[in-house]
Amino acid sequence: MSSSAGTAIKFIGTFVGLTALGVGLMKAVVPTPEQTYAAMAPDLRKRVDANRAARLAMEQEYREQHNIKSVDPDNAKPVWADKPS
Repeated sequence: MSSSAGTAIKFIGTFVGLTALGVGLMKAVVPTPEQTYAAMAPDLRKRVDANRAARLAMEQEYREQHNIKSVDPDNAKPVWADKPS
């Protein structure tokens, strides 16, 4: 094996090892969203719940508007398909 191939293998092995170490460290140190939520103060939980409810309401409103627009036959064809007036 040439020295450049050996160097490449060492580099790849070091890279894979450091990447695995970093991923393992992140898995061990970073809390899950459930753990973060459980550690919050009650007033912060209320604000988080209110924000979630508001976001879900906005998403539901968007879905309803999207469904209304997708049913309209005028929206089924592209704008440039209309003949100019």
